[in-house]
Amino acid sequence: LENLQPEIKELAKRLRYEVSVRGKQLGWSEKVARFHFTKNMRRIVTELYIRDNCHPFKATLLAWVQIPLWVCVSLALRNCSVGALGSAVQEQFSSGGALWFTDLTAPDSTWILPVSLGLVNLLVVEV
Repeated sequence: LENLQPEIKELAKRLRYEVSVRGKQLGWSEKVARFHFTKNMRRIVTELYIRDNCHPFKATLLAWVQIPLWVCVSLALRNCSVGALGSAVQEQFSSGGALWFTDLTAPDSTWILPVSLGLVNLLVVEV
């Protein structure tokens, strides 16, 4: 999108000139000329987005998917860890670990999982 800005500014300047010339020829009011400029500018920008395949909505699409997913996972983990789903679930968490983390209700004393989770999230954001 940022790479298109100089081209959009140049096209806007040219379109503004063409609309003003055409408006004087046909006797358009300022409001009618502004309407035609806005309509044509919107069409030109849409064509540029299609040409370069860079619609602004694509940048926010990931957030619209990740935010609800993050909220649901956070609520599910909170309910599991505080025993809101019953004591049987919490008992399973205390004896269901693997490798060095045999108790899933205890904090990770080695910091391997929090650091690796942070690095994986950083990698996802950077990629």
